[in-house]
Amino acid sequence: MPQEKLKLQALADEAVAEVKPALSGAQHREGEEPIEAVNSPNVIPLYESRVKVQPKLVRGTFRRIKWIVMAVTLSIYYLTPWLRWDRGPHLPDQAVLLDFPGRRFYFFFLEIWPQEFYYITGLLILAAIGLFLVTSLAGRVWCGYTCPQTVWTDLFILIERMIEGDRSARIRLDRSPWSFNKFWRKGVKHTLWMAVAVATGGAWIFYFADAPALAVSLFTFEAPYLAYVFIALFTFTTYTLGGIAREQVCIYMCPWPRIQGAMFDEHSFLVSYKVDRGEPRGAHKKGTSWEGRGDCIDCAQCVAACPMGIDIRDGMQLECIQCALCIDACDDVMDRVGRPRGLIAYDTLGNEQRRKAGLPPKLNLVRPRTIVYSVALAVVAAVMLVALVTRHTLEVSVLRDRNPLFVTLSDGSIRNGYNVKIINKEAYPHTVRVSVEGLDGAHLITTAENGDPSRVDVGADTLKSVKLFVSLPKDRLGQLQDGEALIRFVATIPETGKTAQVETSFRGPEQ
Repeated sequence: MPQEKLKLQALADEAVAEVKPALSGAQHREGEEPIEAVNSPNVIPLYESRVKVQPKLVRGTFRRIKWIVMAVTLSIYYLTPWLRWDRGPHLPDQAVLLDFPGRRFYFFFLEIWPQEFYYITGLLILAAIGLFLVTSLAGRVWCGYTCPQTVWTDLFILIERMIEGDRSARIRLDRSPWSFNKFWRKGVKHTLWMAVAVATGGAWIFYFADAPALAVSLFTFEAPYLAYVFIALFTFTTYTLGGIAREQVCIYMCPWPRIQGAMFDEHSFLVSYKVDRGEPRGAHKKGTSWEGRGDCIDCAQCVAACPMGIDIRDGMQLECIQCALCIDACDDVMDRVGRPRGLIAYDTLGNEQRRKAGLPPKLNLVRPRTIVYSVALAVVAAVMLVALVTRHTLEVSVLRDRNPLFVTLSDGSIRNGYNVKIINKEAYPHTVRVSVEGLDGAHLITTAENGDPSRVDVGADTLKSVKLFVSLPKDRLGQLQDGEALIRFVATIPETGKTAQVETSFRGPEQ
């Protein structure tokens, strides 16, 4: 084992010291535009106008996966506000709704109140840890497949390709002088882009109000002005980020590429070019021998397919979103030239060194960082589940009056005032019975303000605030220690037997 490690280390040091052959210019088919990695660190200057990236359409496993993910995620986003969920006669029936006026978040069978925001916090923590775990295993697959920026950029490029053609046709159209053909194609493309952007902004605001009712009010110009403001805002951002900025968002605006490096190690599966198999690269003619050369024919189809405008053969780069389209492009070329697939593939740095040492590849998913992320994910998920299962639909909170601390009545008894808030999270109204416990002789008293203090009518899915008074007879004041004792307010729903209680203090004169 020590010899194997020393051998691997020596090969790694040798690989670092190797000088990569200069890229002399990619080969391309006749009639196609030259292919360059416009965002390669070897060629991009510090100050220059952006060169538009025009990715080529490729076909293969990962492209199909991206089509499926795009269709599923866009369907979820656009259709979710229209789903219905019956919660009873007193609650909204929209399945997913952020009800700011009612201060509720409805998600199918869940209803989150403002004081239960820890559920949202828990979901965000779960998402973050899950992202860390996935990144440590397989790189930026979130960025390459499910990130909204990637999904909408794919949609906008699809529209662009349908109107203007594939990569070479789009480049020629951009370079050509303005004509009727160029004008109508550009016009239709931007019109469709704007339609998608408006639909995106419109779908977003449907999450904050009843979708069918809001849609009618939007088209009749009776919706609140803020609805139009947010539609305009999201239209602008979707059109700009998805259609115009594209890869610049991932390279310059998103912080995740700067953070992801801390999640990788030598066992992380990343989209990689197998240098040991591909070099030395160069053009290849049919029928000639493959002896003394690598499998890469320098066709640069991996560059043409890359939506980020980089050359994966330059090694792992910050701009790479791990979309794996270069794998599909390269596999197609390998099929045509009769070489094995996988010249570009998901691979690990460790396996690269193992191949150089003549050792078989090794899959190492269980390692310290993945164990830590998995355990943290399980713990947070368990805490969330327990909190959800033990969630109460009846809650009570009490705030004792501080000015005055207590009032001495004419018969010598002591009275304290309390602001009691009762939350009924059920879909039906209830008459809640309130009582006090823990202090012998303490009882609720009736005033002109509170009527019968032991019965409080609370509407469905409502918080009811009432003013209640507790009195302690003069002959029971000896129970107070330094003028204070603990009491409990108990709220009970007689029909269901559900109870909620909270402790507070009762104040009186020091004996």
